[in-house]
Amino acid sequence: MMPDLFSIGPLTVHWYGVMMALGFMAGLLNWTLLGRPIGRDFKFCSDLLFWIMIAGIVGARTAYVLSDLSYFLANPDRILRIDEGGLVYFGGFLGAWLALFIFARVHRAPFYDLADLVVTSLPLAHAFGRVGCFMNGCCHGTPAGGHVAISYPARSLAWHQHLMASQIPPDALQSLGVHPVQLYESTFNICLFGIVLLAWFRRRRPGMVGITYLLIYPVGRFLIEFLRGDHRVRWVGLSVAQWVSIALFTAGCTLWWLVRRTPKPVETA
Repeated sequence: MMPDLFSIGPLTVHWYGVMMALGFMAGLLNWTLLGRPIGRDFKFCSDLLFWIMIAGIVGARTAYVLSDLSYFLANPDRILRIDEGGLVYFGGFLGAWLALFIFARVHRAPFYDLADLVVTSLPLAHAFGRVGCFMNGCCHGTPAGGHVAISYPARSLAWHQHLMASQIPPDALQSLGVHPVQLYESTFNICLFGIVLLAWFRRRRPGMVGITYLLIYPVGRFLIEFLRGDHRVRWVGLSVAQWVSIALFTAGCTLWWLVRRTPKPVETA
C-alpha cells in the first residue's frame, strides 16, 4: 500500500488519482485510434470523454456516499475527497451511460454504434482504476493464506476492519493477509479489453460489442465479489454489486436477443 505518490508543500498527489487519469487517457487514445476510420476524430472523442468522465465520477461518488450515508452526513467535508478513493464502479457505469445517451442525442449519433466504441475502452480504463485501488488500500479482499496473500500496514482500511473484528490486536503493525482482489479484477479487465477489441473488429451489427461486455464483465464481477473483504451492503446473501451484475447480465441477454432480430449489418468503410 502506497497511497501517496509525492508531496509538494500542502499538495499531495495520490496514486489513486494518477491511475484514474492514466485510465482516462488510455481510453481516449484507444477511442481516437478506433474512431478515426469511422469518422470520429480526436475532438469528438475528447468531448465524449469529458462528459462521460464527469458523469461517471459523479455517479460513482454518489453511489459510494449513499453506501455509507451516516458517515458522510457526520463528515460532509469528506464527500468530495475522491482523491482519497471511494468510487463505486456500478454508480459510475450508470452515470456514464446516461451521459452517453444524452451525448448521442445531441450529436445525432446512432446510440448502439457509439456505445460499441465507448465499451472498447471501458475495461482498459477500469484496469488502471483497480491498480489505483490496490495502491490506495481500498476495495481489499478477504483473508487469505499462502503466497497470494498481501498485508496492509497499520491504520489502513483492512487493518481497521480486522481490528474492529478482533482479528488482530491494537498494536499489530499490519493487517491479516488478504486476497489482492483489485489486481485480480485488473487482470480480468485486461483480458476483457482484448475480447471487446476482437468483438469490435468482427462486429456485424451495432450493439454487439456492448453486449459482449454485458455478457462477460458481470459474470467476472459476480465471482470476484465473493473475495471482497471490505464492507459490502448485502441483501439475501448477495452484495449490491452482485445483484447489479445479475441485472446487467440479464440486460445483455435481452439486448443480444433484440439485436439478433435486427437484420441490418454494419456498413464497413
